[in-house]
Amino acid sequence: MRLVQLKAGEVRRVAVVEEPKLRLLRNFDSMYALAQAAIANGGNLTSVANGHLTDESVDYDQVYEGRAQWKLLAPIDHPQEIARCLVSGTGLTHLGSARDRASMHMAKEQELTDSMKMFRWGVEGGRPGDGEIGIAPEWFHKGSGSMVRAHGEPLLVPPTRRTVARKPRSRWRM
Repeated sequence: MRLVQLKAGEVRRVAVVEEPKLRLLRNFDSMYALAQAAIANGGNLTSVANGHLTDESVDYDQVYEGRAQWKLLAPIDHPQEIARCLVSGTGLTHLGSARDRASMHMAKEQELTDSMKMFRWGVEGGRPGDGEIGIAPEWFHKGSGSMVRAHGEPLLVPPTRRTVARKPRSRWRM
């Protein structure tokens, strides 16, 4: 099941993607609220969403192309406090990156780098069996939800530091 968040003016809704339509859910104004309901009811997003489907739908192409009153939002956010949404992940999503970092250091050392050791620990012990203690994979944090952009929103790129031109120094002092 594919879910999206939408906004028309001040009204927010969650919808199920049923190509070529978006079928609106009742009682949920965000993926966050839907997830909270799933947790509270001991269910999953799919079952909670299926239980709240309406007959209301909107044309997905019109929304996607910006020709509808509804606008697509970021896939998930915190509707009242954007700083409560974190952009983060684990090193396990970056196998290529871990391999590249390790290969850079392998030319100098025969032993695995700390980064690759942590990566392997997460792969080998990240999903422990019942009654076993697992190993947390390496984790990264990129920032708050304020950096997340919805479909069609511009990406804000902070200015880079400009190199200050310096007057060349003379090698000879007088």
